[in-house]
Amino acid sequence: MPPETTDRQQTRMRDALAAAVGELGGSERPGQVAMAEAVQAAMTDGEHLLVQAGTGTGKSLAYLVPSLVHHERVVVATATLALQHQLVERDLPRLVEAVGHLPGVDASYAVLKGRSNYACLHRVRSGVPDDQGALIDVPEGSLGKKVLELRDWAEKDAEAGASGERDNAPRHTDREWRQVSVSHRDCLGAAKCPFGKECFAEVAREKAHRAHLIVTNHSLLAIDAVEGVPMIPDYDLVVIDEAHELTARVTQAATDELYAAEVERTARRAQRFVDDEADDLADAADALRAAMDETPPGRLERLGDQLSDALVLVRDAARACTSAFPKEAGDSDADPGRTQARGGVQELFKVAERMAAHSEHDVMWLGEGTDRIPPRLCVAPLQVWGPMRDKLLTDKTVIFTSATLMLGGEFGAVATSLGLKPSERVLEHAGPERTDEVLPWVGLDVGSPFDYGQQAILYVARHLPPPGRDGLGPAQLDEIVQLVDAAGGRTLGLFSSRRAAEAAAEVVRERLPHLTTLAQGDAQLPELARQFVDDPHTCLFGTLSLWQGLDVPGETCQLVLIDRIPFPRPDDPLMSARQKAADKAGGNGFMQVAATHAALLLAQGAGRLIRTTADRGVVAVLDPRLATARYGSFLKASLPPMWTTTDPALVRKALARLAQPPA
Repeated sequence: MPPETTDRQQTRMRDALAAAVGELGGSERPGQVAMAEAVQAAMTDGEHLLVQAGTGTGKSLAYLVPSLVHHERVVVATATLALQHQLVERDLPRLVEAVGHLPGVDASYAVLKGRSNYACLHRVRSGVPDDQGALIDVPEGSLGKKVLELRDWAEKDAEAGASGERDNAPRHTDREWRQVSVSHRDCLGAAKCPFGKECFAEVAREKAHRAHLIVTNHSLLAIDAVEGVPMIPDYDLVVIDEAHELTARVTQAATDELYAAEVERTARRAQRFVDDEADDLADAADALRAAMDETPPGRLERLGDQLSDALVLVRDAARACTSAFPKEAGDSDADPGRTQARGGVQELFKVAERMAAHSEHDVMWLGEGTDRIPPRLCVAPLQVWGPMRDKLLTDKTVIFTSATLMLGGEFGAVATSLGLKPSERVLEHAGPERTDEVLPWVGLDVGSPFDYGQQAILYVARHLPPPGRDGLGPAQLDEIVQLVDAAGGRTLGLFSSRRAAEAAAEVVRERLPHLTTLAQGDAQLPELARQFVDDPHTCLFGTLSLWQGLDVPGETCQLVLIDRIPFPRPDDPLMSARQKAADKAGGNGFMQVAATHAALLLAQGAGRLIRTTADRGVVAVLDPRLATARYGSFLKASLPPMWTTTDPALVRKALARLAQPPA
């Protein structure tokens, strides 16, 4: 592209950014401007970009403004519904009002979610299929009352031309929502559905086709780009926010599960339309259950004969059952029960065929059953960087952004996991030309508006014994009580297991009864977060969803406790398989898989502490290996540049000073 065109685009983008910042009542931040210019350059040059932008940088504005100015459609994908909601409900409406009138800005946008996130008017108006495929009416009791409320809401949304999205529905449970929604497998399709023209999901897709910017999620992007199932209108540019979660979301989207009970349920739904073949499928379910009962839980490096034979039985019975369904003569002949029953059998065949093949590119394991979930066979891709490279990065220009992309002080680990090679990194925009084999990319750290050296202390409890397999020991519990007492509450505890979080909460409640101590599971997370914010003399202890999903600025959170380095569990079948594969390929599986996983989580967890320029506090890691092990330097280099100490007395004094009310 001629330089003058690039210059004009950059000028237009800078003008739009200045107008947006001015209209929204803020001031331009150096990191925000640098990021916006880098995003604009990546979009213009067609080079992939990894940009690390710390909390408070204003990164959403830094990629939204260049996206609206760009002449082609842009897709923005987020990992969490919270960020998606923030973009669609807050950031974009304000941004459109600020810059939508400027020349060269296309301010049209739409949100696109998976089909099950929208109410289904066919299910709302016609009922829900039972196990035999017959449509049944509203169930009785409290479930039925809630379903009627959701139906009424959906009808009002349809009359008003509203979105029918789950996020806007009356409060409900997953079970209740399933009574008014469908998966892509159960959908009749717009052409066959009598309510296809009103369908909320189809209306959203049509709006997306007319929009310049589409906001979606990582999972839908993975299904569209990596799995090859068309879900998103044509696009050439993708901005992936919360990019540190992308590989996990792509893996999740490509993971399949198989339950014996699900095979039985599928056979019963098919029974109305096919006889002998449905019976054969039910028999295959019995064989599968028997084989799973004889198989120990864990990774299946090879399939035993009994399990292999059972999977072949399910595959073949599902194939025969699919073929036996009577053909539909046309749209007027569409039977919802038959369409959905056949779709269920087809999905079952696809999963059983994949598992029976037991490809070297997949990892299989048997998950233990619980009170709520029966034993299940699972299959996931051994790695996802290859498909992402071949099916996303080769065809699209991608901007990855997050507060956590540099691990060990470098972009290499995350870039590799995404399908980019460290050797392809472009320095000063002078590097390898983009070809079918080479995918140039740029890495940029725009820093943070926070002064971590002045605002935060990283305390590593070097004097404690290394964590054991039996959970928290007396020394760790004593340390937790002393730190929480010094902080006067104000503590977010991030633990490696629910058992550890509950044990710590129990001890703190017993020894510090004047404080309020909450544990994940005591109530829904939004309610726990509200209680945590309302009273500074409160502790909140929990696991993974707190590590990444909680934003509590101010004096509410002045101490973040991390009980141990969050390595994957040794018995995690997928992580252990990936680590073994990396070793076999000549790499260092521990550093490439386990340490990278731990570094990402540690950085996310530590990031809960400083959320504004006024925040102060301590991140306390009770695992001495962060100070003593060789990999500790890699992990520490992945954290914000906090002032570091191993002195417990110094830290308790600092927490006590912070807890003092202002004079």
